[in-house]
Amino acid sequence: MPDHVKVSFIGSGNLAWHLAPALDNAGFTVKEVYSRNPKHAEALTGRLYQAEVKATLDFSTSGSSVFIIATSDDAIEEVATEIILPDEAFLLHTSGSQPLHVLEFAAIENIGSFYPLQTFSKNKRVDFKTVPIFLESNNENTEKTMMALANAISNQVRKIGSEERKALHIASVFASNFVNHMLTLSKDILQKNSLSFDLLKPLINETINKSLTIGPEDAQTGPAMRSDLEILDRHVEFLQNDENLAAIYKLISQDIIDRYSID
Repeated sequence: MPDHVKVSFIGSGNLAWHLAPALDNAGFTVKEVYSRNPKHAEALTGRLYQAEVKATLDFSTSGSSVFIIATSDDAIEEVATEIILPDEAFLLHTSGSQPLHVLEFAAIENIGSFYPLQTFSKNKRVDFKTVPIFLESNNENTEKTMMALANAISNQVRKIGSEERKALHIASVFASNFVNHMLTLSKDILQKNSLSFDLLKPLINETINKSLTIGPEDAQTGPAMRSDLEILDRHVEFLQNDENLAAIYKLISQDIIDRYSID
């Protein structure tokens, strides 16, 4: 077991909530958690074997060798600028969109990107063995260290460049965040009409399963795909009391029409 490798976390949000225990359970001892909200850091340490809350970004005397920034994307540069690390430390971020070089503000030799591609919520368990992890590093030593971390917790590990990682992150926003928002809008429509969201669950399950089985482009159905303008107009009329929702409906419907229309 790699129990000689010790890890510290900067950030205690949804990703850290799952990643820190996964590494801890794999034998990479998580020693410290820093968060701008100490109560959040304390809650995360409660899920770990021997971690302590770190009050500052001065890790100069830390016993850890790996430091993982698991904050919001816009906080990474600030953390990299302010953090003080031991010699020979490895500094990693978990962002899908931030380039590797943002960590150069830390002025240390070993930097890397450790990007788990999954949606994380504190109240929903995730099996990290099924989570793809994408790695980028600035040298072989950092790559070797990250590979040891990633392979210990996931069955799907691969190297990727910053631009590829950005494309992957943007695609995942469409596939996950935007889809989830569409489901929220669907739920709102049903609730406003005294209907249960449960009525859509068989349709949602079939839609996702079919897209994964035959491909989303072949799974597309509906009035926009058929260019059924009469039905589309009726739907927009139904939504006339909510201008934003009607605008979203029209924009997405037009994009579907443009993709599937036959000249």
